[in-house]
Amino acid sequence: MTGDFLCTHPGVGVCITRRVCATLPMVDEFDAVLRRSQPGCFCLASIAARWGMSDERPIVETRNLTRCFGELKAVNSVNLAVASREVFGLLGPNGAGKTTTIKMLTTLLPPTDGEAWVAGFHVVRQAWSVRRSIGYVPQMVSANANLTGYENLLVFARVFGIPRSERSSRIREALAFMGLADAADRLVQGYSGGMLRRLEIAQSMIHRPNVLFLDEPTVGLDPLARDNVWTHLMKLRDEFGATIILTTHYMEEADSLCDRIAIMHLGVIAAEGTPSQLKASIGDETATLDTVFAAYAASELEGATGGFRQAAGARRVANRLK
Repeated sequence: MTGDFLCTHPGVGVCITRRVCATLPMVDEFDAVLRRSQPGCFCLASIAARWGMSDERPIVETRNLTRCFGELKAVNSVNLAVASREVFGLLGPNGAGKTTTIKMLTTLLPPTDGEAWVAGFHVVRQAWSVRRSIGYVPQMVSANANLTGYENLLVFARVFGIPRSERSSRIREALAFMGLADAADRLVQGYSGGMLRRLEIAQSMIHRPNVLFLDEPTVGLDPLARDNVWTHLMKLRDEFGATIILTTHYMEEADSLCDRIAIMHLGVIAAEGTPSQLKASIGDETATLDTVFAAYAASELEGATGGFRQAAGARRVANRLK
C-alpha cells in the first residue's frame, strides 16, 4: 500500500501517517501493524481536513537545540518550526545566540545537544545533503573583490556541481534576477554596498536551494539599498518558493517583511509569533517591534545601552503627540 493515510488500528493507539512514520525508528513494526490494519485505514486528506491536521512537515525544525562553549550555553534548548516559503526573522541583542543558531542549522557548527532538520535532512547525520539544500549569506563579505561578478558566481557554480553546459545560462539568469546583468563583467571591488549584497545573495541561490539563511543581510546599507535588496529577496520567495530565515537589528525591516519572528535572549527563545501577535503580547496598543524587543530583551539592553526601555518609552510618548 502506498501513499499517505492514517492508521486507526487499536494496537497503534494513535493516528499517524506513513510519511511521519518513516522518520520513526520502528518502521518495520509499524508496517506489520499496517498490513493487518488496512480495513481500518482512511483517506488522510479527508481526516486531516476534518480534524484540522496537516501532514506537511516544517522545512526547518529544531528540538532542544543546544550549543555550549565551555561553561557558557550560547544556545539553550531552542525549539523552532519554520514552514515552507515562510520569511522567518530571528531577532535579539548581540550575544543572544542568533548567529550560533544559524551556524548550527547550516552545519558550520555541531550542536552540543538536541537535534535539527533542514529540508528534511538531519544537520549532523546528513550534513552534506543539508548543504546542498541551503544557501547562506554570512555577516562577513563572502565575494572576492578581485574577480568580476560573473567570475564569483562561476566559482560557486563549480562548488555546487552545476553541470558545465548549464553554468553560463544559470549565472546570467541569477545576475539578471538580482539586477546585476550590466555589472556582470566588472570587478567586484567597484561595486556599491547594495550591489555587493545582491551579488552574495545570487551566489547563495545559484544552485536553487530550498532554504536561504541570511545573517544581517542589510547591515551597513543605506535605506534605498536595503529596500532594493529586500525587493529581490521577496521575488526569490514568490517566484522560486524559497524559505528565508534571517537575523537583523532593523526592527522596521522585520516588522514589514517577516511572516513570523522569534526573539532570542540569553540563548533561549523569549517570544515567538507574528509581528502583530508579538505587539499584542505586551498589552500596549501603541507598541512597535522596538518596544516588543525592549520588553523581552531589556535586562541585557539596560546595561549595554544605558536604558533602552526608557528610550522606547520616550518614543511611544512622542508618537502619541504627533
